[in-house]
Amino acid sequence: MSIEAGTLYVVATPIGNLNDISARALEILAKVDRVAAEDTRRTRHLLTHFGIRQKLHALHDHNEASQLAPLLDHLRNGETLALVSDAGTPLISDPGFRLVRGARLAGIRVSPIPGASSIMAALSAAGLPADRFVFEGFLNARPTARQARLAQLAQESRTLVFFESCHRIAETMTDLMAAFGDQREAVIGRELTKLHEEFQLRTLGGLQAWIESHPERRRGEFVIMVCGAAAQAPEALDPEVQRVLALLLAELPPARAATVAARITGCSRKALYAIAIAR
Repeated sequence: MSIEAGTLYVVATPIGNLNDISARALEILAKVDRVAAEDTRRTRHLLTHFGIRQKLHALHDHNEASQLAPLLDHLRNGETLALVSDAGTPLISDPGFRLVRGARLAGIRVSPIPGASSIMAALSAAGLPADRFVFEGFLNARPTARQARLAQLAQESRTLVFFESCHRIAETMTDLMAAFGDQREAVIGRELTKLHEEFQLRTLGGLQAWIESHPERRRGEFVIMVCGAAAQAPEALDPEVQRVLALLLAELPPARAATVAARITGCSRKALYAIAIAR
């Protein structure tokens, strides 16, 4: 496979098992002029495992702003560059946003080389609804900010996905249970694709007890998936309001009928529309 001069390749790498890297990713990593890596030591280990020698440039949260101009200059001069993170798909809770955006704004070609993603891997094996989900990444390390964010998400109906570290997993589980209730169904994925990979499907209360029952269960890297809140039933309407809405629905589409009924009755258009489309 040939690669195109002056292209930034965004390359997904394994999240644990090194054999999960794609043949295309290996070919790109071997052929580009240089590789921008979140941690050059980890990337060097990966490349050495597959017999690849490359020029490595550190690109992480603390130096991305200063490294942007030099890396873009390399690309403008026709060099090829691969962007990798420590694990998984770059930019997903990882550095690289400034570089990708800078390349786009400069008219430089950016090409994704897809592969492992802990979000997709976790959802595929969780047994929770995955047709619609919300990825929240790592919650704030400060308890007050973390609890405030979870309170905002309490009524979210889509499956919620969080990352968490071993240092805060117990505290986060306590806060999740406080915000969503101990009976909300959830899944913990721990050490995905690694030797000690583990999934647990329980209520939040059950997961909190499971985490706290053994210190080994608080080690590793975690993906937490929480089932969305049940849809709230439309509020009950006065019989006269229902009659007005029914008459309007006989002549108008639901959105228009709800708008007119709201003007006539003073009721919430949102509540009227919810009932209109449920009929």
